[in-house]
Formats: sequence, structure tokens, C-alpha cells
Amino acid sequence: MSSVVVVGGGISGLAAAYALATGPNPPRITVLEGSPRLGGKLAGAELEGIPVDLGAESVLARRPEAVDLIKAIGLGDDLVHPATTSAGLWIGDRIRAIPPTVMGVPVDPAATTDVLGEAAAEEVAHEAELPSPALQEDVAIGRFVAERMGKAVTDKLIDPLLGGVYAGRAEEISLAAAVPDLYAKLRTAPSLLVATAELREAGQRRAGQPVFAGIVGGVNRLISGLEKDLTARGVQIRRQLAVRRITRTADGYELEAGPVPAPTLLSADGVIVAVPAAPAARMLAELVPAASAELATIEYASMAIVTLAVRKQDWPEGATGSGFLVPSVEGRTIKASTYSHAKWQWSSDAGGELAVLRASVGRLGEEYVLQRSDEELVALATADLQRAVGLQAPVVGSLVSRWGGGLPQYAVGHLDRVDRLEAAVAAEPGLAVCGAAYRGVGIAACVASSGKAATRVQAHLDALATMAP
Repeated sequence: MSSVVVVGGGISGLAAAYALATGPNPPRITVLEGSPRLGGKLAGAELEGIPVDLGAESVLARRPEAVDLIKAIGLGDDLVHPATTSAGLWIGDRIRAIPPTVMGVPVDPAATTDVLGEAAAEEVAHEAELPSPALQEDVAIGRFVAERMGKAVTDKLIDPLLGGVYAGRAEEISLAAAVPDLYAKLRTAPSLLVATAELREAGQRRAGQPVFAGIVGGVNRLISGLEKDLTARGVQIRRQLAVRRITRTADGYELEAGPVPAPTLLSADGVIVAVPAAPAARMLAELVPAASAELATIEYASMAIVTLAVRKQDWPEGATGSGFLVPSVEGRTIKASTYSHAKWQWSSDAGGELAVLRASVGRLGEEYVLQRSDEELVALATADLQRAVGLQAPVVGSLVSRWGGGLPQYAVGHLDRVDRLEAAVAAEPGLAVCGAAYRGVGIAACVASSGKAATRVQAHLDALATMAP
């Protein structure tokens, strides 16, 4: 039987292993995870007896990959959608409604007045009078939009809505990678406003289809569900075994893992590398130096999630919706807050008399914020919530989850970089890469990336089988 080693036990690695294990002629599969636990950026815990997600808390439901995987491993009955998704923007002295946008780029100039102010909203309205964008190459979305609509749009809309997804700087994020539909429109659209209006209209035709989905008890259950399923299928999962180097052998690959003085050597016919860019670059340095060099240029941002529990009776009546986002220019500690008890019915039910909420802290270049103690971060987040929504009551419980190097940054030219590194990897038969570093940071995008990697490796194994005597 042929063998495949999957390097990395996060959602990407486990999804790749699942795709291989459930396909035709499944190989012998080993998953290697360097840390003591599986899941990567998906993790869960209990706060005052209430299940909580410590990382991602939802999946994109408008693309099928993550939802299909949740159903496939037997969690379909626990698939749920948010009770509300009406987030606001904390600007100045209050939470304001988010105007219609495409990832922060306005659709209707008149609707932006409350957030941007009259003069800035007027500047947005004049964007249609500019020469057509006629984009021929990738640009930084924040800079591009600021040039056409004014800096206020980038600062107060794109920064919190899109920059928050990547914990990055809107002025540096690739338009082609982050909002590919808009990038495609801007090749031919007469203006940015026309492009966003067309995309918004297309989105409204899907009205009624939920954008996001979750799992009762937390999205982190996807990891335990995958582990159970894979183990039952005979997949070997080994924790605390970090891979340092992958080399070519006469009949496949050799992986060197574990401590340098006493390394563990594993051989395989195929390898899927499903770890962040920096460790992937190190382990591929000898095998695929061109891909390694490209991977080494991908930056990562660090952030933290502060999860709090308060009494429901103390929750301010005026704090409605699912939470709020915070533009960086506002100078607050927190970048966003989610009212989990309002967004997810299961969280409210599990909480009883307690309400759970989350606040995110830290972005690219703000690592100094994360050097504060857990106690300080809780105090700062609580103080911001007091100013934002009037939360006066004491916090009943708290958890701080730190995600060092958690989110890859999609800089201008990112997709070209990915094309180059994937082409270099493709020159090694039976080798593939997948994960958040490539073509999407969300869970659905990671699962899609994993499926493609598994298909590529399985095709190599099938080719080997036809050549066998």
C-alpha cells in the first residue's frame, strides 16, 4: 500500500487527510503535528461552564467546502446559523450602523454620511466622475480606494471590515487576493461605485442564504470530529513530532522530525505540507528552494481573543446586534467585539444567566499590545466595552487566547507569489502544500486548499500504481 505523510494537524492538514482517506484507493496516512494538540487556530474551552471558541467561531456558508465537511463527519444536525449578524462600527462616541459595502468599499455614497461625515461622503459620490480604473495588475486595496474615494473610506470602513479579517493594514492588503470578485470587476467597470453596486446586487440575489454557519458547542468541534473519524479509518495521528526537513529519496520522500540528537525518520510516497509559511519554508529549503524562498516572504500578524462572561441582567439594553468593529484610527485597544450570546442561540442557551462576549486585540505591527499580561488585556477590553456600550457590571469570568503569528498577510502580488511557489512544488511529484497562507484564510478556503492538495497527491499515487510490475 502506498503511504502519505501529512505535515500539520490543523484544519488544513486534517481536511487533507480526510480527503485522502475517503477517496478511492486510500493510502496509508500519517498526520504529524508538532504541538501537543490538534486544531491549529481552531480551539475551544469552557468559561464558567459554557463552551466557547477560542479562535475562529464560524465558517463561510456561501461556499460549500466547510459545511460539506461538517456534515460528512456527522455534525450536520448541529450545524447552525447566526441569530443576528448586524454588527456596527464604534466611531467617536457611539456604535454606528455599517452602510452597504463590499468588504468596506461603499455602494451608496449617501448612506456613508453618518460614518464618514458629510464632506467625506461627498468625495465618495464624486468617484464615478474619475477615469475608469481599468486595472491590469494587483493593487493595495486601501491605497487604491483612498485615491478614488478618499482616505476616510479606507480608515473607517475598509480598515475595520477587511483589515480585521487579516489583522493587517488595509493599505498593504492585496485587492486581487482579498476581494477577487471586485478586482475582476475593476478590469472593465467604469467606476468603483458601479463595480460595488453590481456585486452588491448579485449578492442580494442570494438573499435568504446564510453567509455564515457555526456548530452547536463551537466550531472547534470540527477538529475533534475529524480526529475521531480519521482514527476510525486507520489514519495514524502523532502529536509533538515537528518536521524539520523533507528530502527526496530513490522511491519517494524522507521526513526528518523530532529532536536533532535523536531524530525520527519517516518515509512516504507522497507528502502534504499543511503548516504556516515560515515552518513550511524551513522544511522545504533543500527540496524546493524556489518555493521556500517565496514562502519566507509571507508575513504573519499576531493577535489575541479576550473572552468574557457577564450576567445577562447586567448586559446593557442598548447593546444590540451581533457586536461591533473598531477602526484603528479610533485609537482603542480592541479591534472588534462579538456578542456571542446574541449571535449564537446555542451560546445563550448554554450560558443560562451568563452572557459570553469576545473582543479581539492586536494587529500587524502591534505586537507590543500583546506583551501585556492576561489581566491587563482583560481590564483594557472591559474598559473599552464600558465606553462603547456602557457595560458597567463586573466581569464574572475571562479567558485570553493568544495567537502568535496567527494570520498570514496577503500583500500586493500575493496570488502571483502563490502561483510561482505552487509551480515549484508541482515539479516534485507527490508533493503538495495547503493552508491559510495560499488562497484564503477562512476555514472553507483552507478545506478547499486541502482538497486540491489531496487530489494532486492521489493522482501521483495512482500513476505509481499503474507503473508497478
